[in-house]
Amino acid sequence: MRDSLMKGVPTMRSALVYKHSRSPSKGKQIYRYIDNIKITLLCGFVTILVLRGTIGLGNAGVPSSDSDDLMLEMPAHGSKLVDGKDIDAEEEDELDLELDLNQTYSMGAKIEDWDKQRHSWLLENPELALSSTGKPRILLVTGSPPKPCDNPAGDHYLLKSIKNKIDYCRLHGIDIFYNLAHLDAEMAGYWSKLPLVRKLMLAHPEMEWIWWMDSDAMLTDMVFELPLEKYKNYNFILHGWEKEIYEKKTWVGLNTGSLLIRNCQWTLDLLDTWAPMGPKGKIREEAGKVLTDALVGRPAFEADDQSALIYLLITQKDKWGSKVFLENSYYLHGYWVAIVERYEENIQKYRPGYGDERWPFVTHFVGCKPCGSYGDYSVERCLKQMERAFNFGDNQILQIYGFQHRSLGTFKVKRTNNDTDRPLETPDVLNLLHSSFSQPTWQSVH
Repeated sequence: MRDSLMKGVPTMRSALVYKHSRSPSKGKQIYRYIDNIKITLLCGFVTILVLRGTIGLGNAGVPSSDSDDLMLEMPAHGSKLVDGKDIDAEEEDELDLELDLNQTYSMGAKIEDWDKQRHSWLLENPELALSSTGKPRILLVTGSPPKPCDNPAGDHYLLKSIKNKIDYCRLHGIDIFYNLAHLDAEMAGYWSKLPLVRKLMLAHPEMEWIWWMDSDAMLTDMVFELPLEKYKNYNFILHGWEKEIYEKKTWVGLNTGSLLIRNCQWTLDLLDTWAPMGPKGKIREEAGKVLTDALVGRPAFEADDQSALIYLLITQKDKWGSKVFLENSYYLHGYWVAIVERYEENIQKYRPGYGDERWPFVTHFVGCKPCGSYGDYSVERCLKQMERAFNFGDNQILQIYGFQHRSLGTFKVKRTNNDTDRPLETPDVLNLLHSSFSQPTWQSVH
């Protein structure tokens, strides 16, 4: 292409030859003039093509830096179009359908003998009833939206968050499930955990506990273990305070960002009672009004899963309250604002294993929306403190291999142990690499 464009354009050598030769004839000058016009027109045409490809179709003035965003909005290669619309787009349009206020919502077929079904299954598969540590099996469940974050840094911290959870689960013999799909179009947002938890309970009868954890929560005590023996008479474990719920009726008396729920009939019944406040649209909006009127300090907004659960506990305490354990002896959920600035003090005074204010088990970034475009706190502040929380927990992993972060604010690491020709004699200070956690004193098969 370049050679064809350059054909006929005088070079330095041809110009010098022309200067010392005789003047060309008038006919040759006309031919050269015509050739120059052709070249000019060709160059102009090529320039238009280049500019059109750079600017885009019908979007004059769109900066080239937005090209990646524009590509994300275009249908993927090979996607099917119906009447000029992408099928995926049509599926998203279906999410806008709302249930009528008079419709009864259900997450699935009514199950009334789950304990019996599960008991029979466990008798047939006894080897699946206990984890590798010999304890009742736990499935940690978390997830994130199916689309990329609005803020690219958000995807990076979602990756760090799941890495953090995988590390803890690997050390404590806990299974993990990471979800990216909306399993129920009606139960979006806060409510998406309910249909997911229900599906996993039914698909995994070997799991005694389902442990839900929000994507913006990080495990910051890698040594601390859930005290399952403590919960042998309970089916639902949440961080909260009885006085705040039953006496003060406050809407922040518990937190549903990190919770344990037993795989049993009681749980299925609770989910069936809890879920009908969650379908998006009119139902959720009307339920939100009821919750705002009933709970102290709750702003006026659509129904959320946390407020709805508190409302159930207050209005139906006799039915549900005896099987709900409100935990506050350790941080099953720890509000990050009260925690992150104390990490250095924790390191100086204590060691992992407490799980409470001395060394928080979970640091939960409530009010931060690193993946979205809004939040109660600035993205800059949230990301800075999420980095510190991740490194605080990650140091407990790295110490196994003789490293730690240079500071809580950086991903860079430094060596803490020298290599040796007797590596198996190097002490495992936190007893994480080859842990010998206590064996269970109970076993539950419903």
